[in-house]
Amino acid sequence: MADQTALSPALLEYARSVALRDDGLLRELHEVTAGLPGGRAMQIMPEEAQFLALLIRLVGARRVLEIGTFTGYSTLCMARALPADGTVVTCDISDRWPGVGAPYWRRAGVESRIDLRVGDAVRTLAELREHEGDGSFDLVFVDADKTGYPHYYEQALALVRPGGLVAVDNTLFFGRVADPAVEDADTVAVRTLNELLRDDERVDIALLTVADGITLARRRE
Repeated sequence: MADQTALSPALLEYARSVALRDDGLLRELHEVTAGLPGGRAMQIMPEEAQFLALLIRLVGARRVLEIGTFTGYSTLCMARALPADGTVVTCDISDRWPGVGAPYWRRAGVESRIDLRVGDAVRTLAELREHEGDGSFDLVFVDADKTGYPHYYEQALALVRPGGLVAVDNTLFFGRVADPAVEDADTVAVRTLNELLRDDERVDIALLTVADGITLARRRE
């Protein structure tokens, strides 16, 4: 059987040329984000954001939760994929970086679908569970501080409906998770989550070895 195809720069560029459907607005936000401190490392790949939009349509999502906004590129892609009465609740520790993306949300005509919650994610998620209830989201996307991943996953799994989807970004974490000599707090947290997901009978999972790794966990009904 064929093994994983190695993506050379030329092959990745080919894949983008035949599959990526970004536009001028998305490219502009992506370029602005790339120019920010740490922007290239922190922003989501355009093809991954497009994949999230496809997942939203596949599960028929109307309510999406995003843990970690940054400049809101993925927020914009997901909001566009929702029906007119759909909502993305997106959470970030500060309004500094989401403020970069907000004008693009307005220009795209989806600002009314985006509910930005600013503050500590632990508190925000607790408030969502208290006021909106468990099972109140169709899809949850986790892409925030890595040390919080195990906690964010548990909260996400409670907040997503049975049959809904939790998508976790960076589960290969620059390859560090496979190196036992790497023991920084971020890497250990991602490793811990990966092992939890492997053994979690509450979900069906797939780890996609694309970008920096994205794990899909479907909450069993």
